[in-house]
Amino acid sequence: MNTPLPPHAPRLQGERLTAGYEGRRVLDGVDFRVEEGRVTVLLGPNGSGKSTLLKTLARTLMPEDGRVLLDGRDIHRYRTREVAHRLGILPQSPTAPEGLTVRELVGMGRFPHQRLWRQWSTEDERAVNAAMATARVADFAARPVDALSGGQRQRCWIAMVLAQETDLILLDEPTTFLDLKVQVDLLELLVKLAHERGRTLLVVLHDLNLAAAYADVLVMMHEGRIAHCGPPETVFTAANLKRVFDLDAEVMRAPGTGRPICVPALGAATRREEALA
Repeated sequence: MNTPLPPHAPRLQGERLTAGYEGRRVLDGVDFRVEEGRVTVLLGPNGSGKSTLLKTLARTLMPEDGRVLLDGRDIHRYRTREVAHRLGILPQSPTAPEGLTVRELVGMGRFPHQRLWRQWSTEDERAVNAAMATARVADFAARPVDALSGGQRQRCWIAMVLAQETDLILLDEPTTFLDLKVQVDLLELLVKLAHERGRTLLVVLHDLNLAAAYADVLVMMHEGRIAHCGPPETVFTAANLKRVFDLDAEVMRAPGTGRPICVPALGAATRREEALA
């Protein structure tokens, strides 16, 4: 039987966050905390506020109301370089300049550590080599990023964030458009970073079963608010999937792991239409 997650001090926290775009409100008074040393996954239908919450927490989007606390301090009181020393972010579908090599891309993660009087150093070289080894991209360090497969490119971007050497990392849909095996490999890497290296990760995902399989903390968002938050074993239920995603599904336990998985109820939409006819 799975035990509840123990409490952890929040590295990153949002209080009463309201945010949106050009007068359109997306987040509506959200209170949220990222658990230290855990993989926290944001899950929800399109337009529910997942990416908006991540951007607001990362200081790339200014909240209309509320505040974000990074290590107990309002994130907007930090200088940009100070934030970059504490927090790394990988946005959706990043693109690299044409011809940029893997090593050059990963080296960009060291920019927050550069100064006018301190250029590239042996410490930067160490961090880049370690990041490439962790993300398993060292074998093609000299190759152009745009010549790699989608999964290889995504590992390169993760290596760039790792080279930044922050212990708090935010990733916005890092597995989108990747084959299932590549998605699994990337999520295994992220879990290893949290569980073996003490990194704190906040990840936006769209695949329900992968989110339930790899999250320590699962957060379901609905209409700009947190609908459910907790271990997958308590959050990932048929009732919650129906409420948040309007999905008719059966939830069962995966053999071996005991993690919840959902199987959609085939023909449920057709039966609803027929009942209304």
